[in-house]
Amino acid sequence: MANSNEYTPPRIWTWDKENGGQFANINRPIAGATHEKELPVGRHPLQLYSLGTPNGVKVTIMLEELLAAGHTGAEYDAWLIRIGDGDQFGSGFVAANPNSKIPALVDRSGAAPIRVFESGSILTYLAEKFQAFLPTEPAARAECFSWLFWQMGSAPYLGGGFGHFYAYAPTKIEYAINRFAMETKRQLDVLDRRLAESEYLGGSEYTIADIAVWPWYGGLVKGWIYEAAEFLQVQDYKNIQRWADQIGERKPVQRGRMVNRLSGEPSSQLWERHDASDFDTKTQDKIGAAS
Repeated sequence: MANSNEYTPPRIWTWDKENGGQFANINRPIAGATHEKELPVGRHPLQLYSLGTPNGVKVTIMLEELLAAGHTGAEYDAWLIRIGDGDQFGSGFVAANPNSKIPALVDRSGAAPIRVFESGSILTYLAEKFQAFLPTEPAARAECFSWLFWQMGSAPYLGGGFGHFYAYAPTKIEYAINRFAMETKRQLDVLDRRLAESEYLGGSEYTIADIAVWPWYGGLVKGWIYEAAEFLQVQDYKNIQRWADQIGERKPVQRGRMVNRLSGEPSSQLWERHDASDFDTKTQDKIGAAS
């Protein structure tokens, strides 16, 4: 493989603010708040601060699934966090998630607010709080958690690895794209083999494992992220396609995909969600593009 751009790392790494491609304005090597900004609080028990990325969609799908299953205590306000504008570095958001990543949840249903951050942690917290979408039988519970944490460990290779170098990096690097395309296809094969023997990832029941994996890998095989469907030949993964379609037909999943979404058809974008009726009255096709 020819490489005309040899790079020798310096003895000590220093931060080059201009070297970050599409995300240079928000990537930095330090944590903490950059500005003072309190988070808004709505009227519902659960307050979600997020964006309609795959990680954010996990939680809005879970909340809509809980509501559809009759758990009225799962009513929530979903506030939009524009990560491209640096909203995640406001003091209020950093207090909710010191890692400055979406999503962040604050449960205000008890005597004192409880913060929950990291999408897998939020899914587990909600599943345990409402005793839903998480098996109680030990073997099934272990299988569900195994696939949930498989997603947590695998998706960075898909998103930060393949997605970044294939779709977002300022230059196309053959080695990096090949490295992460290979790993992404290996992961797809892992999923496809599992779904050849099981209706859902955890077994015969739909669980938080499916809710966690679907926005990333379901979105990938349906061509919704990175515009890489042809490159990765995703049509070959027949079992993932079956599973992705099956989950995508669920009404709570369709609603969850709309919340905090900033792209796609205006009718599919519900920038903020404060009531179930918002899906009928406050999508962007109805209220226009005003922020």
